[in-house]
Amino acid sequence: MSKIKVGVQLHPQRVSYATYAEAVKVTEALGVDSIWNWDHFFPLYGEGAGDHFEGWTLLTAIAMLTSRAEIGTLVTCNSYRNPALLTHMANTVDHISGGRLILGIGAGWFEKDYAEFGYGFGTAGSRLRDLGEALPVIKERMNKELPAPVRNPIPIMIGGGGEKVTLKLTAQYADLWNGFGPPDQYAHKNRVLDTWCETVGRDPAAIERTVSITQNDDIPGNLDAYAEAGATHFIMMTPVPPDYDRVEALLAWRDQALKR
Repeated sequence: MSKIKVGVQLHPQRVSYATYAEAVKVTEALGVDSIWNWDHFFPLYGEGAGDHFEGWTLLTAIAMLTSRAEIGTLVTCNSYRNPALLTHMANTVDHISGGRLILGIGAGWFEKDYAEFGYGFGTAGSRLRDLGEALPVIKERMNKELPAPVRNPIPIMIGGGGEKVTLKLTAQYADLWNGFGPPDQYAHKNRVLDTWCETVGRDPAAIERTVSITQNDDIPGNLDAYAEAGATHFIMMTPVPPDYDRVEALLAWRDQALKR
């Protein structure tokens, strides 16, 4: 079996910074391969208003709190920052982390963020067009950064499963793709991405396949199914603090999978 990696997406909502920081340190100590947050301005679930932290500022803290795991935002909303600025931010965090950053990015979707912070929401199509325009700017700007990135170039992850645009952009520009289940849908999207890679002249094996799972996903059943569907990097989405027993079960599944 290909190298299997596991990670956690620690949701920066309805939690104190101290509790969040402790979760970052504990999950890395347990042995996860990657630690992620998200790029929103308000809680995505739960009743009423709630505490929330900004993604890239928090990602800087995650870089300082860790020493081994890869880190990233799953995923950055392209609409919220100028692409050249985002690249400069990413390069800074890459240096702070010693070359462990993955630049996750997507088109954006959470309308409340846009409305409350004064961004034009547009349409799904216009946001995807904006993403398509931003990605080559990010690639070009990365080549101009001084100092150059520690991990040069910084790997780009694109999140989303749109078959006509998002997966084509992934084939053109990304080093990782993040998708969702169920496993049969993930397998289909994975095949579509392979086809786009062939169309644009990319080796499909050059793109790492990641999948977002929940704390309720069956271990090992669902994970085995996702692995059969082509996933090699499994990211558990979780409130903070996470269920550490579930994190340890995910790690144990990884360790067994690597022995096969």
